[in-house]
Amino acid sequence: MELPPTVELPALPRLLAAPAPGWVETTDVIVVGSGVAGLTAALHLREAGLHVTVVTKVNIDDGSTRWAQGGIAAVLDPADSPAAHARDTEIAGVGLCDPAAVRLLVEEGPLRLRELMRIGAEFDRNPDGSLMLTREGGHRADRIVHAGGDATGAEVQRALHAAVRRDPWIRLVEHALVLDLLRAPGDGPDSPGPACGITLHVLGEGSEDGVGALLARAVVLATGGMGQVFSATTNPAVSTGDGVALAMRAGAAVTDIEFVQFHPTALIVPEQARVPGAGLAQQPLVSEALRGEGAHLVDADGKRFMLGQHELAELAPRDVVAKGIHRVLLASGADHVYLDARHLGGNFLAGRFPTIVASCLAIGVDPATDLIPVAPAAHYASGGVRTDLRGRTSIPGLYACGEVACTGVHGANRLASNSLLEGLVFSRRIAEDVAAGLPAQAQPAQTGAWVGGGGGVLPAEGVPTLQRAMTRGAGVLRSAATLAATAATLTELGQGQGRPGTAGWEATNLVTVASTLVAAAYARQETRGCHWREDFPVADERWRGHLVAAVGARGELTERWEGLS
Repeated sequence: MELPPTVELPALPRLLAAPAPGWVETTDVIVVGSGVAGLTAALHLREAGLHVTVVTKVNIDDGSTRWAQGGIAAVLDPADSPAAHARDTEIAGVGLCDPAAVRLLVEEGPLRLRELMRIGAEFDRNPDGSLMLTREGGHRADRIVHAGGDATGAEVQRALHAAVRRDPWIRLVEHALVLDLLRAPGDGPDSPGPACGITLHVLGEGSEDGVGALLARAVVLATGGMGQVFSATTNPAVSTGDGVALAMRAGAAVTDIEFVQFHPTALIVPEQARVPGAGLAQQPLVSEALRGEGAHLVDADGKRFMLGQHELAELAPRDVVAKGIHRVLLASGADHVYLDARHLGGNFLAGRFPTIVASCLAIGVDPATDLIPVAPAAHYASGGVRTDLRGRTSIPGLYACGEVACTGVHGANRLASNSLLEGLVFSRRIAEDVAAGLPAQAQPAQTGAWVGGGGGVLPAEGVPTLQRAMTRGAGVLRSAATLAATAATLTELGQGQGRPGTAGWEATNLVTVASTLVAAAYARQETRGCHWREDFPVADERWRGHLVAAVGARGELTERWEGLS
C-alpha cells in the first residue's frame, strides 16, 4: 500500500554529541535496564556461564516494573487454557498480534512464572495455599496472579533484585545513561557491522563528564518505555525512550510505535497536592484490578457510562475504556470521571489495594467513602524496537525485550497484565539464543564523538513544550490537524542546540521517539486499538499491517508498509 504524504519533522541525529570515552571495560553481555526483562535476562545469561554487566539509569529499583499493580497473566486454572488466553490477547490486539509470538507467550508463560517463584517471588494465596487469581480488563477468565494485593511489581522487582545481588558475576552499573550503540566495522560507512558495545555516561566515573565505553559480544536492550513524551503518564521520570532512540540512531527498525496505551484510570492529583515544580511527571495508577473486583466508572452525575458500550462494560480492553472516558470528558468539559468502589468496603479495599488506598488518602480521598477521581494517562508502548521470536533486532548482536521491544505480542493494544509475562518469556528466549551462538569480541569502528544531520543534542528546556504538544495532538485523540501541529512544534524544537549532558541527551531521545510516533500516527488513517483518529473513526482492513520506521543516513525518518494477509 502506498503511504500518504508525511508531515515535516526534524532531522534526527545518528549519534549523540558526547566526549570521547574516558574509560573502556569489557564483558560478555551488556543488559541495559533493570526491570523484569533486564534482570531476568541477566539471570538466564548467568545460567549459561556468561559474565553480565547490567547498566541502569538511576538505581536498580527505579524503573517501571515496581509500579506494576495488577499482576501477571498466566494460565494456572485447569478450567482455563492457553488457547483462551491467546484469544483474549489477539482480540485486544485488534488484528495486529503475531500469532506465533502470542502462542509462545501463553504456552511458555506458566513455566516462566514458576521459575520466578523458585527465585523467591511470593504471590498472594488462598487459605488452602493455592495461588489467588483475579480478572482484569479484556480477560474472560481469572488468570492474574498478584502480590501484596496491588504491589505485584514491587514484589517481582524485590525477588529479582535479591537474586542478582547474590551473583558475584553480575556487575551492576547504576546511575548510568546509555548513549549510543557501538558497532564493529562492516562493508562501508553505510553498512556497519554487528553490535559490539555501548557508550554510556556514569555519574562520578571516568573522565570529568563520566563518559565511557563498555565492549561486549552482545547487547540486550531492556530500557522500558517512553511515557515521559506526554504530560500525563503513569511511567516514572526515567522513561524517556532511551532504548528506542539508541536503536534508531544505530539503524535498527522500529514498528507499531503509534500504539501507545493510555491507562484509563490514573489518579487525578489536585494542584494543591502536587510536589512543587514536579508538574505531572508521574500519575499514580489506579489498577483495573479494582474494576475487576467490582468498582464502577461513573460520571459527575453518578451514571455508569460504560454500560452498553461494550459487553464487558468497565472491564473492556483498555483502549475501549479510555475512549469511553474521553468521550465523557469531551462532552462535559471536565478533566476527570470517577471510580466508585465504596460498596466494596473499607476493610476489603485496605487489604486488597493498599497502594491505591494510600495514594488516594495522600490527596484527601478515602475510597471507602469517596469517589476516586481518574482520567486516562500514557501508560504503555505496545510498539518499539522490532524483534523476532528470539528477541533479535535488525542489527546482529543487538537484542531487545520488555517494553522497549515490539515482539508482536501486543498488536494494536496490550492486554492487561501481559507485560510482565512478556518480559519473563522473551528474556529467557534471548538468553538461549545468545548462549547458542555468541561471537568473539569485536572492536568498534569508532569510539569518539560524531554528530549526525540532526544536530546531536537538543535543549532540555524544550521538554515541557514537547510534552504538552504531544498530549494535545498525539494523545488519546488524534487527527491530521492535531498531528500536523505537533509535528510543527517538534520541528521547531529540533532547530535548537543544547549542551551534551543527561538532560540534553534525554531531550534528544524524546524528540526522536516523539517524531517517530507522530509520523506513524499521521500515516495510519484509521482507528485501531489504542490509536484513535478522530478523522478516520473506524478500523480499515487496508491498514491491517505494520509501519516500520528507521532513521536514514542524513537523519531523515523513513517509513515502509508491511501488510498482513
